[in-house]
Amino acid sequence: MPLDRGGAGGADPGMNDPEGAAGAGLVLLINGEGRCGAAAARERLRAGGRALDAVEAGIRLVEADPAVRSVGRGGDPNLLGEVECDAAIMDGETLQAGAVGALRGYRHAISVARQVMERLPHVFLAGEGAARFASEIGAEGDSLLTPEAAARHAAWIARHAAAAHRAAWPAVPLAEYARLACEQVRSRGTTVYLAIDREGNLAAGASSSGWSRKYPGRLGDSAVVGAGLYADRRHGACGCTHTGEMAIRAGTARAVVLYMQKGATVREACAEALRDLRRLNGGLQGALAIHALDRRGEPCVAASGDLGEEIVYHYWREGMDEPETGRPIVP
Repeated sequence: MPLDRGGAGGADPGMNDPEGAAGAGLVLLINGEGRCGAAAARERLRAGGRALDAVEAGIRLVEADPAVRSVGRGGDPNLLGEVECDAAIMDGETLQAGAVGALRGYRHAISVARQVMERLPHVFLAGEGAARFASEIGAEGDSLLTPEAAARHAAWIARHAAAAHRAAWPAVPLAEYARLACEQVRSRGTTVYLAIDREGNLAAGASSSGWSRKYPGRLGDSAVVGAGLYADRRHGACGCTHTGEMAIRAGTARAVVLYMQKGATVREACAEALRDLRRLNGGLQGALAIHALDRRGEPCVAASGDLGEEIVYHYWREGMDEPETGRPIVP
């Protein structure tokens, strides 16, 4: 599938339609980790549901699937053995957003994030405050650490921790282990969903348990509006996966949408954002995958480096029986 099937380079496809994605039809773009929720999201869109509802419905299924080791239940824990989840959701019609970070003990971080957007005057809750809010709204509690994830965690400590530290774990200095764990993680997965509904509204959502054995309290880009996700009905939407620190530093998701606002096609916007990423010096360096839709539903999925053959995306547009699958382009 061509990754950019939009208009002429540099032309703004929305100049004659300032209100949004009129005529786009139903569209869904997700990354590989989100496949298990794709059918539910598509059905929500086909039934006339809002893009926000489709994004939330799809991501909830990913969060509940223990086979997905980077999101929700079954996700690998931090160095303390706790699963901490980040999530955010954004309405491209109103530019409202909600986010939670380092949320523990609740199955559906994406739904808590949406309720932050709808019930609070705030955008972002983290840690104990996020958990308190989840309790207040009656969110579904869950022990997210599965036996399989716990076993992987114990084996990692046994293999990498010094003998004195193994005996005292986790009451040991953790910084050196966080760096080691980061170097070993090949896939810093997230799930991202971008959708366009029958009314032409766009929405974006992301959810993640972060990388395996992260330092406690680490927040990735999934919960940071403008870094890991952004949606604006007038121009497009973007979601990022993998090395979240890079997206935070470059403000990647907002940048992609802003480049489209300034007249770039979706593919040109992703190329500009990749150039921004390559200018980052120092700190954690790693590949980032960008998933983007313009307001007409045209997709581009690109990465700043090779993420391996197992990293794919799924794109569905009204009229398709099943999503098309592809790999990110690496310019």
